[in-house]
Amino acid sequence: MNAGAKPAITTADRDGAPAPIVVALGVTVREVVMVAHEHTIDAAITRWSSVGLDRELLEEVLVYCAERRCEADRVTCPGCRLRTEKQGLKTLDDFAASHAEITFASSPVRLRGTGTRQGTAESLEHLARTWAGEEYWFWARRVIRKLRHGIRRADQTGEPVPNAGESPVVILVRPQLAENIGMVARAMANFGLEDLRLVEPRDGWPNEKARVAASGANFIIDGGQAYSTFKDALAGLHWVCATTARQRDLAKPVLTPEQAVSEMRRRLAEGQRCGILFGPERNGLETEEVANADAVMMAPVNPNFASLNLAQAVLLASYEWMKQAGGGTLGRVTTYEAPLQPGTRDRGSPPATKEELMAFFEHLERELEAQGFFNPPEKRPSMVQNMRTMFTRMGATEQEIRTLRGIVKTLVHAKRSGRRSP
Repeated sequence: MNAGAKPAITTADRDGAPAPIVVALGVTVREVVMVAHEHTIDAAITRWSSVGLDRELLEEVLVYCAERRCEADRVTCPGCRLRTEKQGLKTLDDFAASHAEITFASSPVRLRGTGTRQGTAESLEHLARTWAGEEYWFWARRVIRKLRHGIRRADQTGEPVPNAGESPVVILVRPQLAENIGMVARAMANFGLEDLRLVEPRDGWPNEKARVAASGANFIIDGGQAYSTFKDALAGLHWVCATTARQRDLAKPVLTPEQAVSEMRRRLAEGQRCGILFGPERNGLETEEVANADAVMMAPVNPNFASLNLAQAVLLASYEWMKQAGGGTLGRVTTYEAPLQPGTRDRGSPPATKEELMAFFEHLERELEAQGFFNPPEKRPSMVQNMRTMFTRMGATEQEIRTLRGIVKTLVHAKRSGRRSP
């Protein structure tokens, strides 16, 4: 900021405590971060462009939040976890007691405390999940990366794999956290699965927290369907496998992920529809639910620590699907990154020719000979053979051979000129 320039952030009271306010906009830092994160950067700029918000000011606001400069200014935003911590509220009981009254949009329930503030929430269940506040500084850091670097993708815009054909349905039974559903969607998108079904999601559906956690896999979130019963979620499927880490006393095929995916591919090719069942985060599938599956999928794991979290389990099965499909790339492909093939990267320099390699050997051996390296002389043939074997094994590129010859030349020149290394 130039000397004498007005500060972008000032302080004003919000909800009974000092909060950081964006001067030009008249709103809290939290509000700007929320809009930019939950919608888009362009949405935030459009919303406040008439009062002076541009990319430069937006970045200044985001940096303020991301670096938690509010702590030095002794201010906090409403709804921020830092404010809850500063107020010493460690439980929902503490939070309720700090208010005069908290009312709810979905019910006539009222919570009365000993404080002076009035509070509102969607429901008691929602309050129980959100009372501690959000980590807005973490949101700000994510938006800063997008603001500075953009979403650097080429032909990858958060869409299904083109021409992927039919894929198995991922069925989450009673998932407990919306964030976990979002991470499942991200894992599915990574490896080419796109059909998501939910049985009795605890946090409701659709859910914005799942969208945030999906990190761009919105096409899966948007297409995700919630069902009130396990039976309804299986509708239209011909063959289903159930994932579990616990052995069940059921007479069913037990398949590895590789075997299960192979079986699904065979059936899909015949026109059948297939699905993979994943249980709740806490206890996994009930045995009666596994009994309704055609097979059980169990991954090779450490027998003393066999439980996977929900997104990990989906990722493992999704990876096996993409591996057998053969349609993925090694890592991402962006504006600056082309598809990779297995093997050593040459970084644009082709492998050295044998002529270039032989010329390097002769250069190196000539200079070593001049320095008396081959001593005793009768050992020279074996020493040369060992050196050539060593350098040949490295599979050098043309640029690397030029670099090695430059190193030899520089060392010899320094020796002859009498210079010493520091």
